[in-house]
Amino acid sequence: MSRSRALMFALALVAITSALVAADAPKTVSGAGGKLAFKVPDAWTEKQPQSAITERELSIPAAGDDKTDGRLTMMSAGGGVEANLERWYGQFTQPDGGNSRERAKVSKLKVSGCEVHVVDLSGTFRDQRGPVAPAVERPKYRMLAAIVVTPKAGNYFIKFYGPERTVAENERAFMSMIQSLETK
Repeated sequence: MSRSRALMFALALVAITSALVAADAPKTVSGAGGKLAFKVPDAWTEKQPQSAITERELSIPAAGDDKTDGRLTMMSAGGGVEANLERWYGQFTQPDGGNSRERAKVSKLKVSGCEVHVVDLSGTFRDQRGPVAPAVERPKYRMLAAIVVTPKAGNYFIKFYGPERTVAENERAFMSMIQSLETK
């Protein structure tokens, strides 16, 4: 290979690598009126929230043959950790009639001085987007959600749900987002 071809090949490789790195670069999304910050994948797009109580809403692209994108909402809201976990359990039913609370995986982390409760739950999701909107039953859905207990901003709620495959393919990115928490 001539020097000029080798140089052109190397420059093309650098350009392609730079484009791939830029495509995967995270962006920062703030919450709690700017008191919290999270890094999210660039492919997650911010949307106009569908509910007045939602501070931020992001769309997560559908994976594989899933027909629906995932939805991530962020908000400050009232109620304690247990009350909100119970509400989330109640949004799911199990195809075999089992107990959603018993099937949920709940863990607790410490991130940036905040206690974070994470729940992972699958089943048929009762999707109700607002107090007067009719609920839609969504089978084979999964939710990853976190309650961030902050000393300055109160409880902050992050909920990511969608078709099971879409959520599974974005689980690592969701947990990276939670681990990226910065408080201000």
